[in-house]
Amino acid sequence: MPTSSPATILGVALPSPLRRLFDYRAIAPPPGGWRPGLRVRAPFGRREVVGIVIECRAHSEVPASRLKPVAAWLDDTPLPADWLWLCHFTARYYQHGLGDTLSHALPGLLRQGRPLEARTRETWRLTPDGQSLPAEALARAPRQAELLAMLRQHPRGVTTPAITAQGYARAQLQALTDKGLIHSDEQPLIKAPPPAPERLLAEPALTLNGEQAQVLGRLHDGLERFTPALLHGVTGSGKTEVYLQLIEAVVAKGRQALVLVPEIGLTPQTLARFRKRFRVPVVALHSGLADGERLDAWLAALQGRAPIVIGTRSAIFTPLARPGVIIVDEEHDGSLKQQEGLRYHARDLAVARAHHHGIPVLLGSATPSLESLAKAHSGHYQHLRLTRRASRHAPARLELIDTRGRPRRGGLIPPVIEAIRQTLAAGHQVLVFINRRGFAPTLACETCGWLAECRHCDARLTLHRQPHLLACHHCDHQQPLPEACPQCGSADLRPLGTGTERSEESLAGLFPEVPIYRIDRDSTRRKEAFESLLSEVRRGDAAILVGTQMLAKGHHLPHVTLVVVVNADAGLYASDFRAMEQSAQLLEQVAGRAGRAEHPGRVLVQTQHSDDPQLTLLASRGYDALAERLLAERRAAALPPYRFLALLRLEAPREEAVQALAEQAAEALRAWLADQASEVHCLGPVPAPMERRQGRYHMQLMLSAERRSRLHEAGAWLIGWLEQCREARRVRWSLDIDPQTLS
Repeated sequence: MPTSSPATILGVALPSPLRRLFDYRAIAPPPGGWRPGLRVRAPFGRREVVGIVIECRAHSEVPASRLKPVAAWLDDTPLPADWLWLCHFTARYYQHGLGDTLSHALPGLLRQGRPLEARTRETWRLTPDGQSLPAEALARAPRQAELLAMLRQHPRGVTTPAITAQGYARAQLQALTDKGLIHSDEQPLIKAPPPAPERLLAEPALTLNGEQAQVLGRLHDGLERFTPALLHGVTGSGKTEVYLQLIEAVVAKGRQALVLVPEIGLTPQTLARFRKRFRVPVVALHSGLADGERLDAWLAALQGRAPIVIGTRSAIFTPLARPGVIIVDEEHDGSLKQQEGLRYHARDLAVARAHHHGIPVLLGSATPSLESLAKAHSGHYQHLRLTRRASRHAPARLELIDTRGRPRRGGLIPPVIEAIRQTLAAGHQVLVFINRRGFAPTLACETCGWLAECRHCDARLTLHRQPHLLACHHCDHQQPLPEACPQCGSADLRPLGTGTERSEESLAGLFPEVPIYRIDRDSTRRKEAFESLLSEVRRGDAAILVGTQMLAKGHHLPHVTLVVVVNADAGLYASDFRAMEQSAQLLEQVAGRAGRAEHPGRVLVQTQHSDDPQLTLLASRGYDALAERLLAERRAAALPPYRFLALLRLEAPREEAVQALAEQAAEALRAWLADQASEVHCLGPVPAPMERRQGRYHMQLMLSAERRSRLHEAGAWLIGWLEQCREARRVRWSLDIDPQTLS
């Protein structure tokens, strides 16, 4: 029975995998009293952690004598109610602990207990007396006179660091302050825009073509309500200009816009374009920021000082004072789905959040996900089309080049090398796309057939030349190259296959006079290296770009007229049912880098399966035709988007432990489903496509249902069973709702 206590009982969500609240006794309250959304420090085991108050009650199931008091409250005011709603929704939908969800959604410094206050800077200005003081009045204090003259040139004020950088001392500032000639105030690092700026734009908007104008008109009609829309536009059709002009209308009404981009590499160019267009603050939120910068941007959005927020998937949790629109660029991109811990999808949360706020949400892509296309076809989303490029050239079609039985150099066959030569001779640029970094996919023994394999994963080690080593791209294990085959002792070890480093080396030998830029995760580890490489490329000189999918997503490369795909076959016959969709999206996105300016583009796709019906359909009729065929196949096979999935992932160092638990869970779940006469299907357990990864064995159990509600009921029961199962404590497990990959 619940026990009552005269003191308030606080139900606190803590950063813990346990899916429950923890009860604490309240201490003396903050000025506004105890309310949900307040951060507190609370004892948890042998340490103190930062949690968030969710409930304030008079009773607890735990006897009052056993309840600990919270250590301290951290905020006078609670976190916003709509932000709390989003976290509650996320935890409930993705079957995740609320405390862990709240912790994920907070900036790192707030998780550590930093005050909910924006950083400020001291700014100095003249007082009226300082403005009218004659120049000769400070003749006996020449440095003070010089400082006063400098401040007179900056009526909006000068910060303390800017003043000291010019050689002035704090004593001179204090002396002028004591004389009543200057004063200082504290201002946030990100200042709020004027209430009604005379000119919102720093540069004029571009003139829209007929399709863009029609799309923007339909979006304007839905600005005052929840209006989900899919902006389906070919690469180079001007989707970003539509975003900019839609945001202009939203900000002019005093509201805020949240823009999600899939990759951190896209953030700098998007940020630069938006800041060039608007006079109001535009802030970024992504993992590349320092903790202080991230907190500043988060608070600026919360307090309404930042009308435009741009970020990667975690930015969906950014609080907005006056939400006006949410835009998800490249909505099909897999990086919008978090693949570990809290496995949320930022695109789907964007739609849910927009519905809660009653605002429009715009999903943009040249190659929409089949989920979004199905909703557009059914009328749940507006389907807005942009079929023409902003340039006068139509998008380049894929030309399939059969590589069977043909010699290769750096993965390229002679006709493709000749096409590269002709393009460079014309003064244009070439993009060679190979979605595998390193020098070669592995090292092989020519004598006995030994292959270099990772000791921790069911994967081969990739050969790297810079630095010279073997590396696993799944667990980051690295080892030196062997001097001889460890199996037969032969010294005849050879690289097998082609990676970006090998292509770069081969192309340098073929075209020694042409600059070659390799752009992959290895070459862009240094901060700002990616932008530096792109700046070199955008100068427009004839050059070759060798890159992975980092280059395929949304980058404007106006001087590229030839794109070469070294190997289009990697995703064609994978075990994942989404493999063809994702491969087609990647090929179309890569192809979209060609011919974006005044010269037409060409796309050469090397393949050993040039007669594959789906690949030929993509090449002859484009992504839209292939997507329609894939949707028909998904409907026939009862797969998403026509059925809902959840994937129980289990892993442990011992194969027997994970297999035993997976079989027990499947048996228990099937018995419960039969008892409930549930429509949910349970498939498996089966080993994961890569069964051993990072020294752990992985297995999967899939749940499938026609109705989302039934799937969630079964998922909730399964989680409850696992939490009560003793064997589950020795196995790491998670339930992935709406999985985007089966690996």
